[in-house]
Amino acid sequence: MIKTEKSIALLNTTAPFASPNAKDALDIAMIMGSFEQPTYLFFAGDGVWQLKSKQDPSKINVKDFLKTFSAFEFYDIEDIYVCQQSLDERGLAADFHIKNVQLLSTESFSHQLKQHHTVLTF
Repeated sequence: MIKTEKSIALLNTTAPFASPNAKDALDIAMIMGSFEQPTYLFFAGDGVWQLKSKQDPSKINVKDFLKTFSAFEFYDIEDIYVCQQSLDERGLAADFHIKNVQLLSTESFSHQLKQHHTVLTF
């Protein structure tokens, strides 16, 4: 069943510093949140790297935009979903630099994603 409210899901599938996609998704999440648009974040594939704690992008001369994730609470972005299989495939533990992350099986992840009116993939 699709949510009755208009909602947007941002599906993050790329590593944080491989392209501008991760930063673009973050910017859109903040903009949508500032307009009180229900926004939900999903991380799968290489997108799970965005949540890994203790990253140091200065080593590759890149600005650390990941610390902006801590502002989600001010934008009422509370629903953050991660595909457990994506973590497992990359040998990553659920050691995230943000709170309120929900680990989901592939089936549950897909089910949650299908509940939204709009899905933007980055």
